[in-house]
Amino acid sequence: MLVHGAFADASSWNGVVTRLQRNGYTVAAPANPLRGIPQDSTYLASFLKSVKGPIVLVGHSYGGEVISQAAAGNDNVKALVYINAIMPDVGESFSSLSAKFAPSPLTKALKQVPFRNGDGTTGTDVYVQPNKLHQVFAADLPTSQTEIMAVTQRPIALSAFTDKLTGAAWRNKPVYVLVGKQDQAINPSLERYEAKRANARKTVQIDSSHVSLVSHPQAVENLIVDSAENYMWK
Repeated sequence: MLVHGAFADASSWNGVVTRLQRNGYTVAAPANPLRGIPQDSTYLASFLKSVKGPIVLVGHSYGGEVISQAAAGNDNVKALVYINAIMPDVGESFSSLSAKFAPSPLTKALKQVPFRNGDGTTGTDVYVQPNKLHQVFAADLPTSQTEIMAVTQRPIALSAFTDKLTGAAWRNKPVYVLVGKQDQAINPSLERYEAKRANARKTVQIDSSHVSLVSHPQAVENLIVDSAENYMWK
């Protein structure tokens, strides 16, 4: 099961999905609402309960936070795979965890847009500034592709950056990590720290931007298959 991150939708997994299906795996890539950890993790946890049999749960970027909380207490989730991801512990947020390392260039390329809900409540969405998306988000993709990504991006609620996790499934499930060495959205040193803290069974480092699932789908698929095969053999 593949969970996308901020500023994206499930189509960001297309290259990975194609390869997994070609190898005979059943794949699901549900929508991540991007409304904050409480709502998003609850939504995903509900979806997970609808799936019978063993699950390899994969999260990209902010999706790493969501899968960590959603998988807590779910025995059907046999492995967690983190792709250029954030992996807070219980009581940590994206902001508090990322503050352990130098800020990424993405932090200076965001813009906030207020919104109003139908019931009159308000909030703030966060986008990547379109003219900076290529540089800080997907530098290893052609500009013709990132120009489309820039205008079709899905925003994330500002509150998601400070939401604290109440569950961290990586504490007691097998973990596999892919680090993008050229990541400008999440500090690669943070990604390596997370992998070490989680006692990752395998950590792969590749020359990739933040969107390795788009620019290097084969490397991502290889790691997912490794996690699935390790489970099946054991």
